[in-house]
Amino acid sequence: MTEAVSRSEIVAAARAWIGTPYRHQAACKGAGCDCLGLVRGVWREVHGAEPEEPPPYSPDWGEAGAVEHILEAAARHMTPIALQDARAADVIVFRMREGRIAKHMAIVSGPGSMIHAQAADCVREIALTPYWRRHIVAAFAFPGIVDQ
Repeated sequence: MTEAVSRSEIVAAARAWIGTPYRHQAACKGAGCDCLGLVRGVWREVHGAEPEEPPPYSPDWGEAGAVEHILEAAARHMTPIALQDARAADVIVFRMREGRIAKHMAIVSGPGSMIHAQAADCVREIALTPYWRRHIVAAFAFPGIVDQ
């Protein structure tokens, strides 16, 4: 059984990653992470061991193929929620190009903001602008989440 974790604890854990440089396939606070690595790292901080380890993936993995790896993995371990219900501490998943698989994710940090890792940058808290909003395809809640 998963222990309860508050929304504020999840957001605080994600904010502690701000400034971590982008590193493909990494998940190490302060040393490097990609968008999946950020979510994996926050999971470890609030829940302990990760439920599964992702297979190796190339930097352009989302440009080819039809298997929705991120959406399927998130659905195995998190609770799918309606997009309009996503709020602080929930994970949002993006499809960056029509006809391609979903390949980016972030943690909602407030009503109009998110925390994410993006290539050639570092983990940042940014505005959830119309550009980002139109690419959201799914939202998930961490297990055991409680409102606080």
